[in-house]
Amino acid sequence: MTHVLYLAHDLSDPAIRRRVLTLLAGGARVTLAGFRRGQNRLAEIEGVVPVVLGETADGQFLQRMAAVAKASLSLGKTLHDTPTPDVILARNLEMLALAKRAMSIYDRQPALVYECLDIHRLLLNKGKPGQMLNAAQRYFARDAKLLVTSSPAFVEHYFKPVSGLNLPVLLQENKVLALDATVAATPQPRPPAPDEPWKIGWFGALRCRKSLEILAEFAKRMDGRVEIILRGRPAYSEFSDFDGFVAAVPHVHFHGPYKNPEDLAAIYNEVQFTWAIDFFEEGQNSSWLLPNRLYEGCLYGTLPIALAGTETARFIDRRDIGFILQNARPEDLAALFGQMTPQTYADAFDTLSAIDSKQWLTDRDDCRQLVQHLSSLAKSASGHAREAQFSPV
Repeated sequence: MTHVLYLAHDLSDPAIRRRVLTLLAGGARVTLAGFRRGQNRLAEIEGVVPVVLGETADGQFLQRMAAVAKASLSLGKTLHDTPTPDVILARNLEMLALAKRAMSIYDRQPALVYECLDIHRLLLNKGKPGQMLNAAQRYFARDAKLLVTSSPAFVEHYFKPVSGLNLPVLLQENKVLALDATVAATPQPRPPAPDEPWKIGWFGALRCRKSLEILAEFAKRMDGRVEIILRGRPAYSEFSDFDGFVAAVPHVHFHGPYKNPEDLAAIYNEVQFTWAIDFFEEGQNSSWLLPNRLYEGCLYGTLPIALAGTETARFIDRRDIGFILQNARPEDLAALFGQMTPQTYADAFDTLSAIDSKQWLTDRDDCRQLVQHLSSLAKSASGHAREAQFSPV
C-alpha cells in the first residue's frame, strides 16, 4: 500500500479533505500534516487524524512563511512516529518548502510531488519579490518528480513561460469526488414557480469583494426577480464587514459552510445558475483557474455564468453551455436576466444535461489511477532519476 504524507497549507480547506478522500479511495495510506487556519469542523476526515504543525492566518503571506520556518525546526520530532512515506505531496509553495525539510529526515527518499492549484500574485511579480519567490520555488522543487495542477492555463501562462520549473505535469481538475451513486444523480430542471425569483448560487471560497459588490447591486436593481445565494467560507480578510454587508443588502443571503461532496446535490438544486466569475486576482490567477463551483454546478444542471476572456469562459464555450458575459457589470447581468424566460432556461439546461456526467466527476477508477501514478513515482525514486520535462496536459 502506497503511503502518502500530505502536507497541507490549511487543514480546514475543503479541497484538502477532498484530496485525502481521493487518495484513500485510490487505496493509499495517508498521513495528513498541516496548519490550522481558524476553527472549521469540516476539516475532520474520518480515519485520518491530522498532525498539526502550527497555525497560520488567511492573507498573511509573511506570517505563513514564519510559521513554516518555525515548524521546520521541530519537524523531525513532530513526524518521529510517522513511518517513512513513499510519496510526499506538498500543497502550495510554503508546504513545498517544508517538504524539502521533511525529505531530509528519512533514510529512504520519498518521491516529492508539488501540488499547486492557484498561482499566488507574488509569483507573478516582475520585481525582486517575484524573482526571489520563483527562485525559492525552483530550489525547493528541484528534487520533485511531478507537478499537479488544476487548469491548463496555469501551465500555459505561468509554469512554462515564467516559473522555470522543469517537471512533468499531471492535470487534476477540480471535479466532484463521486464515491457513490447519489453524487452522480441525474439533474432535473427547476425553473422558478410563477412570481418566484431566479436564483444564482455563489458557493465555495468566497474571497472576491468585487463579485459581492456586483451581485449585490444587481440584486437591488432586479428588485426581487433574482436572488443571490451565498454558501461556503468567506475570506474575511478580503472584506471590511462581510456579514454586515450581506445582512444589509436585499435579496442576497448567506447560508454558511457546506460539506463537499455530501451537501452538493441539496445546495445546487436550490439554484438555477452558478456564479463562475472571480476578480480576486483579475487578469492573473482569476483568469486562468477552473473553479470547483464550475464542475459542481454543471454536475447538477446549474448553468454557469462566466466572463469572456477567462479560461472558464473558454471551457464552457467549447461545450456550448451556460452564459458568457462580455462585461460583468450589474447592468450586463440585468440585461441577461431581462431576457431570461422559462424556455431560454429549459433549452440551456437540456444542452448542459446532455453532456456525459463523467466530465464533472472523479470516480473510484480515477482515484486508483492517481494513486497508481504516485506509486510509480515512488518506485522510480529509488532508482536513477531521469531528466524531467514538461509533458502535454
